[in-house]
This record gives sequence, C-alpha cells and structure tokens, in this order.
Amino acid sequence: MTRLTVPVKLRWSDIDGYGHVNNAAMLTLLEEARIAAFWASPEDVTGGRILAAGDGAQTATFIAHQEIEYLAPLEYSTAPLQVEMWLARMGGASIDVCYEVPGPDGVAVRAMTTLVLVDRATGRPRRITEEERAAWAELVEEPVTFRRSLTR
Repeated sequence: MTRLTVPVKLRWSDIDGYGHVNNAAMLTLLEEARIAAFWASPEDVTGGRILAAGDGAQTATFIAHQEIEYLAPLEYSTAPLQVEMWLARMGGASIDVCYEVPGPDGVAVRAMTTLVLVDRATGRPRRITEEERAAWAELVEEPVTFRRSLTR
C-alpha cells in the first residue's frame, strides 16, 4: 500500500528544556501533517485531499481518540520531520490515521488518531462516502503497532 510522507518544519517553540521535541508539541506537529495530507480548501479538493476545510466546508472532523508512543527523543533540526501517514481503518463515520516519525536510529514516534466525520449543518456524525473510500483505499494498511497496548 501507499504511505504519505509529509514534511513538517520544527519551530524553536516545539523544543523543551532538554533540547528535544516536546511531547505535547508532537501532537500539534502530527495535526499539521494530517491537515496537509487530507484537507484542502473547498476550491482545491484534489490529490486525495477530499475533505474541505474552512468556512465553506460541509464536513468537520472531531478527534475521538489519540494514542502516541515515544520511542526515542527527537532533537531540534532545521530539516523538516518526515511524518509517514496511512489509514488503518475506515469505519462508518470514522477513520484511524496512523503515523510514524523517523529519528536518526529508526522510528522515534508512533501514533494513531481516530477522526469522526461530522456534518457541520447538523453537528452529527456522517457516513464516509463511496468517493472518499475510493480516494483513500490505497492508503489503508495494517494499524501502527504499539509496544505497550492500553488494552492489556
């Protein structure tokens, strides 16, 4: 299957007192990668980015669950982080977005976000359309594997 790789620039404010990317900042960096990969302006719904963002968008997304695992610290660099992303599951109204962020010696961060698609007019979850399923089908693969599962 296909993974998307999205470069995300680090800001000095993303770094903690130890010179590493702050754990809370990492969630924001993953959000920036997710928005760049899947969302577009209503006028530019192309290239797999079929969820429109902004005032004209009919769909909002709400985060239902996030899980993140830090395997190694990431130090500040002027080179962007290369966030690898794919989908693990497409449910009726939700998708699981998986991430891996490589570090100097392998994967440094693994994460997964469950997004619920919501109709902005009603505020209720809406079903994933066949067009969306078709556009995202090539991005579906096995979910990210965490070393420690919260379900144990």
